[in-house]
Amino acid sequence: MSGRIEGTRTNGRPPETGKGERLADWADGRLGIHTLARANMRKIFPDHWSFMFGEICLYSFIILILTGIWLTLFFEPSGVEVVYHGSYVPLNGIRMTRAYESAVNISLDVRGGLLIRQIHHWAAIVFVAGLMVHMMRVFFTGAFRKPREVNWLFGWTILMLALLTGLTGYSLPDDMLSGTGIRFAQGAILSVPVIGTYLSFFLFGGEFPGHDIISRLYPIHVLLLPGIMLGLVVVHLILVFYHKHTQFAGPGRTEKNVVGAPFLPVYLAKAGGFFFLVFGVLAVMGAVATINPLWAIGPYRPDLVSTGAQPDFYLGFSEGLIRVMPGWEINAWGHTLQLGVFIPFMLFPLIMTAIAVYPFVEAWITGDRREHHIADRPRNAPVRTGLGVAWLTLYGVLLIGGGNDLWATHFHVSINAITWFVRIGVFVGPAIAFVVAKRFCQGLQRRDREKALHGRESGIVKRLPHGEYVEVHNPLTQAELYTLTAHEQPRPYELGPTVDANGVVRKPRRSDRLRARLAKAMYGPTSQIPKPTAEEYRALNRGDGHH
Repeated sequence: MSGRIEGTRTNGRPPETGKGERLADWADGRLGIHTLARANMRKIFPDHWSFMFGEICLYSFIILILTGIWLTLFFEPSGVEVVYHGSYVPLNGIRMTRAYESAVNISLDVRGGLLIRQIHHWAAIVFVAGLMVHMMRVFFTGAFRKPREVNWLFGWTILMLALLTGLTGYSLPDDMLSGTGIRFAQGAILSVPVIGTYLSFFLFGGEFPGHDIISRLYPIHVLLLPGIMLGLVVVHLILVFYHKHTQFAGPGRTEKNVVGAPFLPVYLAKAGGFFFLVFGVLAVMGAVATINPLWAIGPYRPDLVSTGAQPDFYLGFSEGLIRVMPGWEINAWGHTLQLGVFIPFMLFPLIMTAIAVYPFVEAWITGDRREHHIADRPRNAPVRTGLGVAWLTLYGVLLIGGGNDLWATHFHVSINAITWFVRIGVFVGPAIAFVVAKRFCQGLQRRDREKALHGRESGIVKRLPHGEYVEVHNPLTQAELYTLTAHEQPRPYELGPTVDANGVVRKPRRSDRLRARLAKAMYGPTSQIPKPTAEEYRALNRGDGHH
């Protein structure tokens, strides 16, 4: 006993602690880091391959910030015109803005500049694409339900800000492509009745293109929008950490527990490895896949439009709306209303707003105020899945409309034929997609029902004693049965009797009638296939010769 004490003390005094330990004790006494870490670092998170879409968004955003900081050291956001005398001979003697000149210098003269610029551009595209796929995953699995409605709004806001950040970002170099995009945006702003001209003058500092727009877009792109997005991402991650990911149905998984791996070290180690994997893929893309070769496109001139000028995919939706809209204008009281531009210009935010409020609309239709931590299989929510597929179809059709000139030249099709195809497809395509997706989900539900009741087909045909041939089915395990039958099938909201026991007529409110119709369409007998019950399963598996 005395030997052990003598090994830990010197002259009756405790041994000296290291500087790192003293610093940790100092921080823990003031910030409570140890208590916080002990409570949260072992937090359990479920695991599924679809969760990687959100991680791709996060890692792409981090890479965007890192490469963007590097680019700000060399980019000059100035609309002042200069004459180019640099290393790229084809541009020598051409007038251009300092913004375009600095972008060319970054690409051709700064060591590693082209690689960083292309990684930045590819990361932006991957970030927005990952956001869209991530939100679709959340939508199709119903992961937006209580208590995650607010987090859905945060994610939607990040998506909208990402679109604006992308628009301001590729407008900064002032090449022919970005200048055409700014001109497109200015035309949409001019279509706003009464105040459109004032808005344009305010943004551009006078007549288009002016000399102020680049210097005004620069702080918006590098400071304002990324700062807001960074704050939203932090809050979004805090809520994800607090609520945890939803988990798919399976044995032992309920609304009140989480089955998965601890945050530290398993989840954190996997996340770190995946970050470097994403960074590596983006670096390879930036090294081998040219994007926006602005030195070959040339500086912007207001009197020219580059051939095949197209926005990035995430803004093709809005451009498609405007391109396929008939040229409709009204002259009234000395003013011209460009409805052919203003109506599609306003449809874009309306469609996006409908996506933002959908979780609240579905909660109102179902009247469900419970917390949901088990994700739906898309097939078990046919109407919701059909709505998601209809939106994706609308997006795809309008994306074709946004690039109608390229489709016409590459596939040797009349541009008028493509335009009319898109005009008709905007109305017909989503409706057909909704019906097909809904029926497809119902077919998968029927297959799951048969599989749960009869088991898995073995391919073995057996002849019974009385001469009948049947196929032998292998029974499913209890885990497989649970996965196929664990989902809920809520009963649709009903108005109830319109006449009470005293014969008094009760007139339902208009909102209640609307809610009942929507609930019937969403959860009525025509929208979902009843899942097998325990009685049906026992009746078919009694072992008395029935099959």
